[in-house]
Amino acid sequence: MEKSQRSRRGPFSLGDAKVIALFVMALCVFCVAGWAFLNKGLYLLPEKMCEGALDRSAVKRVLPSARAADSGSGTQGAGYNFTFSCRVTTSDDSILTGRAQVQQISLEKWLEHYRGTGEEHQILRVSAGDVQALAQTDSAGASSVYIPCAPSGVPAYNASRPYAVVGETSVYGQAKGPDASLRQNLTDIAYRLTRHAYETAECKAPRAFPEELPRFQER
Repeated sequence: MEKSQRSRRGPFSLGDAKVIALFVMALCVFCVAGWAFLNKGLYLLPEKMCEGALDRSAVKRVLPSARAADSGSGTQGAGYNFTFSCRVTTSDDSILTGRAQVQQISLEKWLEHYRGTGEEHQILRVSAGDVQALAQTDSAGASSVYIPCAPSGVPAYNASRPYAVVGETSVYGQAKGPDASLRQNLTDIAYRLTRHAYETAECKAPRAFPEELPRFQER
């Protein structure tokens, strides 16, 4: 009789099912915790990088998770010869690069450079006063910001020519997010880096910069 009752109950009791469910839940928690532990590189970056011009939160919006990540920055030259660079690299070979440089360049030449010969590259463009920003929408994928600047030390023969701080950001390797979000986030980073370079290069006209530039209107 006892044997017959066991047969009808089946090989697993309710208690057995609870044990299995708890085991599966524990395994899931362990796997998630293990993934987080192995992919916490971006979370270990400093909250502020590149002389305070780049936030960790901004990096997390453009680079995927990785086991390890590292950042660095540098400046070179001064006045009309000033360059500021910033980069973040991950163990999965994703690289965020940023560069802002004082250049002798007009707005038209800047646009021409990013559009390419015969407008081979499609761009989105926004502005706040004379601060301009663009993002390439094709595979070139760069974002750039143009801020007019009157730098110190300009040779007399170039004194009447237009100068600007030109910033550019891009991602090499795997990037994060849909294309539209990536373009906007890279442009926001380029704006922060270019603002920082404008102030560090000591352009002669102080500016009250907006907190952020207008958002792109995707077509």
